Amino acid sequence: MYILAIESSCDDTSAAVLRDGILLSNVTASQSVHEEYGGVVPELASRAHQQNIVPVVDAAIKRASIMKEDLNAVAFTRGPGLMGSLLVGVSFAKGFARSLGIPMIDVNHLQGHVLAHFIRESEDDNDQPTFPYLCLLVSGGNSQIVKVNSYKDMEILGQTIDDAAGEAIDKCSKVMGLGYPGGPIIDKLARQGNADAFEFSKPDIAGYDYSFSGLKTSFLYHLRDWLKEDPDFIEHHKEDLAASLEKTIVDILMKKLRKAVKDTGIRQVAVAGGVSANNGLRNAFRDHARRYHWKIFIPKFSYTTDNAAMIGITGYFKYLDKDFASIDLPAYARVTNQNVGQSSSHKTQS
Repeated sequence: MYILAIESSCDDTSAAVLRDGILLSNVTASQSVHEEYGGVVPELASRAHQQNIVPVVDAAIKRASIMKEDLNAVAFTRGPGLMGSLLVGVSFAKGFARSLGIPMIDVNHLQGHVLAHFIRESEDDNDQPTFPYLCLLVSGGNSQIVKVNSYKDMEILGQTIDDAAGEAIDKCSKVMGLGYPGGPIIDKLARQGNADAFEFSKPDIAGYDYSFSGLKTSFLYHLRDWLKEDPDFIEHHKEDLAASLEKTIVDILMKKLRKAVKDTGIRQVAVAGGVSANNGLRNAFRDHARRYHWKIFIPKFSYTTDNAAMIGITGYFKYLDKDFASIDLPAYARVTNQNVGQSSSHKTQS
């Protein structure tokens, strides 16, 4: 059983092919055009998706060594994300599936990240979480602690009330004039700096929720004062600034996660999303595994960013349940009660 998966929620056009849940190919085309603007420009992103989607899908099918007629279903990211980008992937998936007479499977992008740990590259690749497990989902747009009861039953225990962790990193990087995207730049500099060189504000938020706006403001004000004394302060201390910023964010993330593990008693803990590529966060997970006897799951770097493989494995689970999408389902830019079944208690079901 072959599934073609398509991901186009932001600025990466990605396609993957899975056979019975085993990944055969995963092709991604990134967009460098946004770097000069310091962030993703939605109109440019959607135009680039239009250029990339046909060659990317073609490459994924060829690398899987199959014909398009062998496909049994098409899984696609329906949302959340940039509407223009999503429409390219959704429209292509609908036309492609209709032309072959095969079913479509709509996938929530965030659930794809959470389930990326189930991507298998071979038959003997069996190191996946068992349900229930906790997942720290951290990216440019989301910071959540998710209790995963099954592939289609996920409960959000806590989430950011303002900025996401990745967003805070990108904004602080921009303030320092380091470029975009800020995450990889801060990560690289942090490895060379002293994480205890500077202290920044840490929020005191009840429960499992996060807040990063105060940290961002604290970073900005401290930097402003230091630059008054030394106009070249950033250049002289950028490694220490990056390391201290990274440590502060990781400490905030892990404190809430420790509380969630203690309160739920669940010691299977995963991390997912773009920020899960950060070395400081990965090292913190390994440290917590040793100190608190957690069984941890850290994705390969290729599965941390937006990719079609995670959409494919989520689509595979839905295929087994015959949970197919109708041709008239629209894309959605934001998560709402209607598109993921989210209730006031943060319970989400696909």
